[in-house]
Amino acid sequence: MGGVRELAAPFVVAGPSGVAVRGRLKHLTGQDELVLRAVGAYQGGLASRDLKARCADGLNHSAESWAVRKRGLTGLSSSRIAGAITKASHDQWALARRCLAAHIRSLEAGIRTLRHRLSLPVGSKGTKRAPGGYRSRGEWFHKSRRLKALEDRLTAAVADWRSGRVRVVRGGKHLLNTRHHLEEAGLSEEQWRERWEAERWFLAADGESGKRYGNETIRVTPDGRVSIKLPALLSHLANTAHGRYTLTTPVAFAHRGAEWADRVEGNRAVAYRIHYDTGRDRWYLTASWQKPVVQTMPLEAARAGGVIGVDTNAGHFAAYLLDAHGNPVGEPQRFGYDLSGTAAHRDAQVRHALTRLLHWAARTGVTAIAIEDLDFAAEKTREKYGRRKRFRQLISGMPTGRLKARLVSMATEHGLAIIAVDPAYTSMWGGQHWQKPLTTPRRKMSRHDAAGIAIGRRALGHPIRRRTTPPRAHRSDAHGHRTVQAAPGAPGREGPRPRIPGPRTRSVPPDAARTRATRTPKTVRDVRSARVWIQDSLLLTE
Repeated sequence: MGGVRELAAPFVVAGPSGVAVRGRLKHLTGQDELVLRAVGAYQGGLASRDLKARCADGLNHSAESWAVRKRGLTGLSSSRIAGAITKASHDQWALARRCLAAHIRSLEAGIRTLRHRLSLPVGSKGTKRAPGGYRSRGEWFHKSRRLKALEDRLTAAVADWRSGRVRVVRGGKHLLNTRHHLEEAGLSEEQWRERWEAERWFLAADGESGKRYGNETIRVTPDGRVSIKLPALLSHLANTAHGRYTLTTPVAFAHRGAEWADRVEGNRAVAYRIHYDTGRDRWYLTASWQKPVVQTMPLEAARAGGVIGVDTNAGHFAAYLLDAHGNPVGEPQRFGYDLSGTAAHRDAQVRHALTRLLHWAARTGVTAIAIEDLDFAAEKTREKYGRRKRFRQLISGMPTGRLKARLVSMATEHGLAIIAVDPAYTSMWGGQHWQKPLTTPRRKMSRHDAAGIAIGRRALGHPIRRRTTPPRAHRSDAHGHRTVQAAPGAPGREGPRPRIPGPRTRSVPPDAARTRATRTPKTVRDVRSARVWIQDSLLLTE
């Protein structure tokens, strides 16, 4: 093998920096819902106008312009609500800028691929590193037209980037386009309108340490009583003092409730967001707060008790337990999930699969889980994979970013460390070196199970590839198993072993020195020597 790229070193992933929990607002009265809808619609209108002003500023935004916008909103609501709205506008504009930068990188990658393939003769073969030419003149013609279209899109995107222009839809572009396909979505115009207005509401407030219960705008007492500071124009709807409206029923957080209560009683900052689910006709309250930076476990300590190597696939996690020496233990495990349906269903499926994985890891007694540091940001282009549409859909549907965030957050609660490794060659080398040796009549090994072993070994610092077994007649232990692993300190153990030129003979001088980083078996077949056999044509006698 040749051309193996340099591998990145494994590292322990840092723990989560924030927490978010959600509770349902049950048994709300008609007046409660009326107030929530009115406040959400009013503040949503203010947020829309502020976002428009922020996008109009573009790259000319400054602290002075921000202060002007905030003062204008303060007169219509309050200082804290104005601060929350302007901060949300800044975050939305920054997110749109990052998306535009990613879009430009994707267009540039597609244009490079198209130009390369169009420059090759029609029908030319590709290599493992670069694609070949197109298969016919017709395909070449259509791709040349697509190249021109991508170049025009890139020109427009770069112009927007330089001018600071972004395109943002409050409520979501997907929901906006659904308006033109109501029959396919199974919605009436009234249902779509209700969902559209609910997504554009603004019912959120940032926390503030030192204030009562950690938030002055949306306040939640330790016993779950929720009160909202109303804007000045809606103060006539207040039912308590100081222009506040208190909901009839309390809220409860089933998850992390004790941790939330400690923060509230200590008057530490807690941010709240109220959301209305139009499909279920339910109201929810989400509480979130920041956590101090957690010192991650050292890599050597995480390796001490062995690891579980996890291979991420489109429909399941393939996991294998390895001891500290890199030896597979027990049987391979599968944790399946379904990525079809709505985003909420897909997220729930991933959570349930991760929960089963973490419970199994806790039973085994390991201290770390090894995963691949996957990133398909540059691997989904249509120009790279061409007609492999199903494969493009496959890698696009894998929630790699959400998966890593979920796994890190959930593993931290179980006291487990996450070791991220370079994903290069794990599936290929795992299938070559571990799938067949571990397959038995009672154990069916798949390529994904073998990839889990490869990931775990790389996290432990051991090589993945195994040395070739000598022939049976040339094993020094008489027909015994003699497959040897390269030592951890052997140079190039993850790369191809260099071929050392020189004659191969059946004699070794007494002072022969080692010529390989790892010692070869002491058999006649594998001994290297610099001596050469000489056969004279005539018998030499005195």
